[in-house]
Amino acid sequence: MTGLDIDTLIDDPATRIVVCCGSGGVGKTTTAAAIGLRAAERGRRVVVLTIDPARRLAQSMGLSELDNTPRVVGGTRGDGELQAMMLDMKRTFDEVVLAHAEPDRAKAIMDNPFYQSLSAGFAGTQEYMAMEKLGQLRAEDRWDLIVVDTPPSRSALDFLDAPSRLGSFLDGRVIRLLTAPAKVGGRSAMKFLNVGMGLISGTLGKIFGAQLLTDIQTFVSATDSMFGGFRERADRTYQLLKAEGTAFLVVAAPERDALREAAYFVDRLAEDDMPLAGLVLNRVHSTGAPQLTAERALAAAEALEENGTPHSTAQAETLAAGLLRLHAERVQVMTRERRTRNRFASVYPDVPIVEVPALPGDVHDLDGLRAIGDRLGSPTGRPDGPPTAAS
Repeated sequence: MTGLDIDTLIDDPATRIVVCCGSGGVGKTTTAAAIGLRAAERGRRVVVLTIDPARRLAQSMGLSELDNTPRVVGGTRGDGELQAMMLDMKRTFDEVVLAHAEPDRAKAIMDNPFYQSLSAGFAGTQEYMAMEKLGQLRAEDRWDLIVVDTPPSRSALDFLDAPSRLGSFLDGRVIRLLTAPAKVGGRSAMKFLNVGMGLISGTLGKIFGAQLLTDIQTFVSATDSMFGGFRERADRTYQLLKAEGTAFLVVAAPERDALREAAYFVDRLAEDDMPLAGLVLNRVHSTGAPQLTAERALAAAEALEENGTPHSTAQAETLAAGLLRLHAERVQVMTRERRTRNRFASVYPDVPIVEVPALPGDVHDLDGLRAIGDRLGSPTGRPDGPPTAAS
């Protein structure tokens, strides 16, 4: 098992994209922000793109809000620059329409009820637009490094699948199936429509009503030539993710369920031949007295509690016994976390790991992000660092 060297990764000018992926609740957004800040303060021009709807990233960077436009983060140190943005799914979709359609046609598309439903909540649209925005940012070539915070997912890397799914949909095969009834007419048309609706009932979701077919026909008429490029752009961005210069980081917590999810991510990345840089293990517990085992601490606590002492010292000994028991609990947690991590490492011995010790409080400013970045870049945060009693 090897240690993951984050500083070497982000200092390398060949590294242009870092993608942080993982299930929800493991500190993925904070990790992405900390990596972006650390890279910027080490001299790179960085933009962090978050798809997570949580507002913590803006708060931690001292911004009142994040939107679809990169904003400069003030208060950074060094010669680099940090910008941050939060994906606005509908606005990104609108930008695509405005970029690839004449003004009158673009307005007709964006006023269409079917388009409004598609751009605001269609299954896979968020993931597709994340890839669309990543492609846009990379094409601008304004930044040395793009750090992407992907949507949380319990079913592995949905954002890798969504572009092809949505691209296939917008290429016209399914949409043209729905427009066919209008060309047939009569009862046979309704029968054909029912078949088509059955085929894509899981895809249309909330889009129902008497005007559905008319809206789709209008939509297809207005976009017939424009959306042919969706699949092409999706494929181009997908290849960008596989290219040299892109690095995936799987983020997890030292818990059984979280590392099971991480294992699934690692397998899927390998299956798709995506460049995995390593695993970031967040919120790892530690202690200032690793030489004191849980057993010895509990024994000492019991001895203090059992031995009668004068009243003047009883309170102090009660406090000491309580602290010893807290230490024992912490060491037990550390031991459990280390065993869980070692099981993962035994299955994936070639996946580098960096451990980030748990902080006493939540991260809510640049100093907190720096503290995370210091732990990501510190050799003592790596699994092959100094041994502890939990090893």
